[in-house]
Amino acid sequence: MTTTLITGANKGLGYETARRLIEAGHTVWMGARDEVRGREAAEALGGNFVQLDVTSDSSVEAAAATVAAAGGLDVLINNAGITGPNVPPEELTAADAEAVYGTNVVSIVRTMQFFLPLLRESETATVVNVTSGLGSFAAVHDPARVESQVVSPLYTSSKSAVTMLTVQYARAFPEIRINAADPGYTATDLNGRQGTQTVQEGTDAIVELATRGGTGPTGTFIDRSGPAAF
Repeated sequence: MTTTLITGANKGLGYETARRLIEAGHTVWMGARDEVRGREAAEALGGNFVQLDVTSDSSVEAAAATVAAAGGLDVLINNAGITGPNVPPEELTAADAEAVYGTNVVSIVRTMQFFLPLLRESETATVVNVTSGLGSFAAVHDPARVESQVVSPLYTSSKSAVTMLTVQYARAFPEIRINAADPGYTATDLNGRQGTQTVQEGTDAIVELATRGGTGPTGTFIDRSGPAAF
């Protein structure tokens, strides 16, 4: 049986990904910073809760120890993320940047640091990084796409960094399938539920990558329609 850990799994894309993967037969660890909400979410779906604050070394290290003690890990889904403050760009501060990058980018380095030893023991090791078309240079320069209408310097640039981290980790660890998924413009709390896709549609690319059984290409960037432009 495949064992999967999802960060930020108590709501939105993380929660729906957990639901679908549990339905597909995965043993799913649902990571959440808030213990009450995380436990409620896990109990609702039949998943396993693990307290996980992706901005904390000690929290991620403890979560990795918990998962290791239970038998190991096959799939890591780095889903946790924030948009940062909704203010004009001239009002953004260095502290805002540190918060967004700390949650969206640095956290992936942190989870890789502590979960990599577990993944290396799996024959189907897989990492899925949830990125965004808003971090795609091709998408934001295409006037036909909604991404070209968004001005959000911190979130968009952090997702560009996530995509490049994906490529670099894939090159560094060719024995692991490491890919990035763009959920698309999905109705979640991150955008005030204004997205045009359902949360199930938004998880299509994530679930696709998580259920390949450690096979297929690595270092790629896909959305629910297939390969996406960087």
